[in-house]
Amino acid sequence: MALIALAADKGSPGVTTASVALAAVWPRRVLVAETDPAGGDLVYRSAAAHGGPLNPNTGMLSIAATARRGLVPDQLWDHTQPLSGGLDVLVGLGIAEQAAGLAGIWPTLGRAFAQLADSPQAPADVIADCGRISGDSPVVEMFPQAALVLLVARAEPESLARVRDRAAALAARLHGGPRGAAPLATPLIGVVLVADPAHSAKLVHQVNDMLVAGQTGARVVGTLADDPAGADQLAGRRRGRLDKSMLIRSARKVAADLHQSYGAAWSGPAATSGAGR
Repeated sequence: MALIALAADKGSPGVTTASVALAAVWPRRVLVAETDPAGGDLVYRSAAAHGGPLNPNTGMLSIAATARRGLVPDQLWDHTQPLSGGLDVLVGLGIAEQAAGLAGIWPTLGRAFAQLADSPQAPADVIADCGRISGDSPVVEMFPQAALVLLVARAEPESLARVRDRAAALAARLHGGPRGAAPLATPLIGVVLVADPAHSAKLVHQVNDMLVAGQTGARVVGTLADDPAGADQLAGRRRGRLDKSMLIRSARKVAADLHQSYGAAWSGPAATSGAGR
């Protein structure tokens, strides 16, 4: 089981960039799923493998009818598209109004994503870009099926306070209450910080103290470099050696640390795939 859900509380800390960056260096085959009920971004910012645009009608929009009849994990591949770098993506909705068509099937999607790692045909982990979440966000219905729920936050004080409160709210919803300093329940709730690498070590210590004091059960699992140039390269808006960017170098460390800490618990011999290594 290896569904990794990335989300944010408020603002635009870079959930889509973080999702694609981690997927690009993921040590096993991986599928990026844009599950943000407000709509996806990749169709606007990334090119397909054939050089043209991604098809907005193939992805979350097309999978809705299939999922209502039941969803076998391998059916997910019928709705994916490869990016120009080879990464497989499940393109998100076009507008928030289309999310009504997914009502009631979020748990079905979560199970299919989680079980894809055990597929005998084309096993893969799933990194889900869940966008901004709140108490009534339907995408949270997928979280009980996840191995990890990672909240993305920037270094501003208000962002850190919100991620603490959101982690506590998720712990109450998913685990039945505060977990103190021992995050034993699953899914694990973690925090990924987007920060200046020069100050990240001190920031991690401060945020972990905040998370423990708030009895969230969450902790910081890694930091991604605040690297606008690298983000532009990842989106194809800027030329350069993407694999040498601070963003990808930091993503590689986060991905490696996650697998070292939790990979043994993730079943399925998913094949190695990805870009930017």
